[in-house]
Amino acid sequence: MSGEPEIQRLFVAALVLTVGIETVVLFLVVRFGFKLSRQTHSNSLLLFSGCCASAGTLPYLWFVLPSFLRSYAALVVVGELLVFLVEAVFYRFVLALDWSRCLLLSLLCNAGSAGAGLFLSLK
Repeated sequence: MSGEPEIQRLFVAALVLTVGIETVVLFLVVRFGFKLSRQTHSNSLLLFSGCCASAGTLPYLWFVLPSFLRSYAALVVVGELLVFLVEAVFYRFVLALDWSRCLLLSLLCNAGSAGAGLFLSLK
């Protein structure tokens, strides 16, 4: 029980970092990479998409999947793959982009947050 407050603090920090980075990456890719305007994809829609995709998958990665995968390496590989796919599907339905764009968007968003997490864990 003594580790619960610490894991909760770490999770909240990871959640804020993940949502922040993935939402910024989403905005950059949609606006500058895909060159989609505010008329087709409003800032509110992008903000909603970035926040919900990340916040909707991170708890499963942190708290549900570890019950099924004991190996940390398997957790990282399987977890990141599942998150990547689920978020791509989410973007497909919410942003109504074609599958190739959704997969690329999910890959870039998750690479950004995973890279930041790796960088912070090395410090």
